[in-house]
Amino acid sequence: MDTLLQPGVLALGTVSAAGRPFPALVVDDRVLDLSFVAPSVRAVLQQWETAYPLLTTLAEDPTQAWQPLEGLTVHAPVEPGQIFQCGANYRTHVIDLAIAHRAADDPRPIDEHRAEIGAMMDRRAESGTPYLFLGLPSAVTGPYDDVVLPPYSDQHDWELELAAVIGKPAFRVDRADALDHVAGYTIVNDLTTRDLVFRRDMPEIGTDWFRAKNAPGFLPTGPWLVPAPLFGAPDDVRITLRLNGEPMQDESTKDMIFGVAALVAAASQITTLNPGDLVLTGSPAGNGAHWGRLLRAGDVMDGTITGLGAQRTRCVSLGGTDA
Repeated sequence: MDTLLQPGVLALGTVSAAGRPFPALVVDDRVLDLSFVAPSVRAVLQQWETAYPLLTTLAEDPTQAWQPLEGLTVHAPVEPGQIFQCGANYRTHVIDLAIAHRAADDPRPIDEHRAEIGAMMDRRAESGTPYLFLGLPSAVTGPYDDVVLPPYSDQHDWELELAAVIGKPAFRVDRADALDHVAGYTIVNDLTTRDLVFRRDMPEIGTDWFRAKNAPGFLPTGPWLVPAPLFGAPDDVRITLRLNGEPMQDESTKDMIFGVAALVAAASQITTLNPGDLVLTGSPAGNGAHWGRLLRAGDVMDGTITGLGAQRTRCVSLGGTDA
């Protein structure tokens, strides 16, 4: 199994052998069972300030009981207690969505309309606040698990995103200190049922993210959690999703309106972020709604983010078939 990590870079993951999941230190194509450190990756994160130096030491110790990654089942790297999701956080994506939903009788030329929306996004970046909401941990699944498409809609869509993983409690922190509370980063695919995003029966209440995003398995996560010092700055990495081999999303995090520090800081003004929590950073352009091509049984999504590995998920119908 190709980790798609830089040679020698350590990562955390949750893997299993013979049905027993365990927290793992991952280096190249080998893993070390970390059960002697803590029972889960979330528990490792709860002691992150002391655990991370230990992990760097273990990663360079050939006398440890390393085992091949090959043959092990890879799960989501961490079981989060809270999932903070972010909407409308990529400039190009927001512009594309607004154009796609503009009224048929809108008299403005499209270029003029795009410029107006772009100016609004610039104002948001300068003086606005992120649009945050909560997701359910029960939606989390592994990076290679099949995704069951619920039968109540045929408008399920992909949203590959960078996610920050909290390593130190954060409550009312400012942007300057926010990244000190991030242990590392991982990949998520924040699947969305498009026709459930807005309540047609109660349009005055706006969006309904509970119904649109929280079906079982609608948040493929991982494969790995790469520590922040090894990942580097999160503000210019490439996010790429391919559907059946065809590129759909291919964007840099430079297009984010609010960076990771702004998102963590904003969420922490309302509640405490705890070790293991996920902070999703929003979807870049290139969703199925943009392409006019939504998910069907049999589709295969391949997602990569620079330095974080790759995930592959296959879509199946409720009965477990791909056709």
